[in-house]
Amino acid sequence: MTHRYAELLMYVAPQEVREANARWIERIVELLGVRRGSAEGLDLMGLWLSPQLLFSQTCGYPLMTLLRGQVKLLGRPRYELEHAAGGDHCSLLLSREREDRRVLEDFHGSRGVINDEASNSGMNLLRHSLAPLQREGRFFASVGQSGAHRESLRWLREDLADLAAVDSVTFAYLARFAPQEVAGLRVVARSALSPCLPYITQVGSGRDEIERIRAAMNQALHELPEVAATLGLSEVLPASEADYQVLLDYRDAAQALGFAHVR
Repeated sequence: MTHRYAELLMYVAPQEVREANARWIERIVELLGVRRGSAEGLDLMGLWLSPQLLFSQTCGYPLMTLLRGQVKLLGRPRYELEHAAGGDHCSLLLSREREDRRVLEDFHGSRGVINDEASNSGMNLLRHSLAPLQREGRFFASVGQSGAHRESLRWLREDLADLAAVDSVTFAYLARFAPQEVAGLRVVARSALSPCLPYITQVGSGRDEIERIRAAMNQALHELPEVAATLGLSEVLPASEADYQVLLDYRDAAQALGFAHVR
């Protein structure tokens, strides 16, 4: 029997979320009757592009740029969380509670931090929010790159940056299970809505196989209500690339205003 990769690596914290994802994956694989292989040693791109990929989750921005035409869409999650519902989420633009600057415009000339240049929630949605407020292609005095949303939050807490954009699902998980990581921070603004992070596969050549995998994902959620509750996840919705075109529209709108890069 061929081994297949099944990994959910976009939301890996806190521990309660990791454990819920592990139980969900285990049940999906059982329902599909496949043998799960170890993806140890694969980086994210290697995992996403592997012919053995049964399912994983990626970010919407690389889906439409780096991965476009190279992966198959399984669907997108319908979370029932604050700032994430109906298949959409957003970025929360955050600062410290003690910060004197209260609205987004006040942060012009401050220190920004992004998690990654390829991130939708950490970069693309932030760029779209700041584009109307930039001056001559610049909003921040400096911009750092933290490598992860949790690290961006740490930069805020430790006064290494003044403004960050963090995925609203990540924020909801931390606020519930690791409140110390968001303590002392506040929401300055919300970005535009964005379709939630898509599930992808490399398996199969037709819609029947896509629908079979998505059905197993939803059946597992139904059978494991405590997992669904922990993840705040009610359903995996059908999805298409057309749903994610808006992310490129946000990019193009920022570029049209002369703000091609967050700086």
